[in-house]
Amino acid sequence: MTEPMRTMGRQAWADVRDERTARMALACVSEPGDKGLGELVAEDGAEAVWRSLWEGRRESRWGRRLGVVRLREVLSVMHQRRIRFIMPGDAEWPEQLDDLSHAEHVGVKARPLGLWAAGPGHLAEWADGSLAIVGTRISTPYGETIAADLAADVAARGVTVVSGGAYGIDVCAHRGALSARGRTIAVLASGLDAPYPRGNARVFEEIRAQGILLSELPPGDRPSRPRFLSRNRVIAALATGALMVEAKIRSGAQNTLRWADKLSRHRMAVPGPVTSAQSEGPHQELRDGATLVSSAAEVLEIIAPMGQETLPFPHGPSRVVDQLEAIQVDVFEAVPGSGGLLPEQIAEKCGRDLRTTLAVLGELEQIGLAEEDVRGRWRLRSGAVG
Repeated sequence: MTEPMRTMGRQAWADVRDERTARMALACVSEPGDKGLGELVAEDGAEAVWRSLWEGRRESRWGRRLGVVRLREVLSVMHQRRIRFIMPGDAEWPEQLDDLSHAEHVGVKARPLGLWAAGPGHLAEWADGSLAIVGTRISTPYGETIAADLAADVAARGVTVVSGGAYGIDVCAHRGALSARGRTIAVLASGLDAPYPRGNARVFEEIRAQGILLSELPPGDRPSRPRFLSRNRVIAALATGALMVEAKIRSGAQNTLRWADKLSRHRMAVPGPVTSAQSEGPHQELRDGATLVSSAAEVLEIIAPMGQETLPFPHGPSRVVDQLEAIQVDVFEAVPGSGGLLPEQIAEKCGRDLRTTLAVLGELEQIGLAEEDVRGRWRLRSGAVG
């Protein structure tokens, strides 16, 4: 190890004062979702693991990275940018993230050591009952409209919209929630000092001012493909359900729904045109058991506590005959639409006695469903049934 690296390492050692700073330091020497490190921290605690790495008792890839830890710089940026660190045990830590300790997908298994957050929202409160909306970066106008409208509608009902801040469906979901003056959380694959992608900087500033920017990576870290994939597990774990709007097969959005499945979260998908390549992902999810949704009401019925957002059973347009009693229906069905029948013929046809049939015919006449001609024959009134 060179002298500058030894100097930086000694500084990092001095800056680790407790479990919180130890978790920050370990996040600087590891990748998100590191199963091995997560198991060590769960067993021994972050301070003990950090001490053992420093003392050289564990020769590992984490120990070999100690010399590049710049914890003091991380702490300085946090102070300047008003970034806070949330860890297990904090009041703001969402308990549902602990599910990541037991779920494994593509070799990733670990709850975050902690999360860096910026913005006025309370993470645990906002994540409770939240909805993840994910999809492709290469979205169509159809998908963008659906994502924004659904996000706005559920946000207006008090549901927090969680997404990844990317181009396409993600940013449309964030914008939809913001347009409704609702709550939204952007989980990023970069440090919060330089949110990625830069093209969404204006939206990130709005979220920082009104919602929550969140990352498992310390300030100064940049995105990479594995970090996007590990970020997806946090999106899935935070939310009660994950909704895919548009995506191709083997996309990041599909990875998020795979995590949702591993974590026993609700999986939903919006169908799209069969002629669009961006419909492949949602349609695959639907074939694999995701729930088809087409409106905010349907989404809320799924993610809300049982019985709170139930939808009425769908019916066609109401008709006058829907209100008829059983005996009236029998007589009504025996009355012809044209021509006409005598009451005794109608009675024979419907299996009722003549006296009852005459009484019911009078009732049908009063409510405008049947009429009698000058010859005493009965038929349905024109336009009475649509």
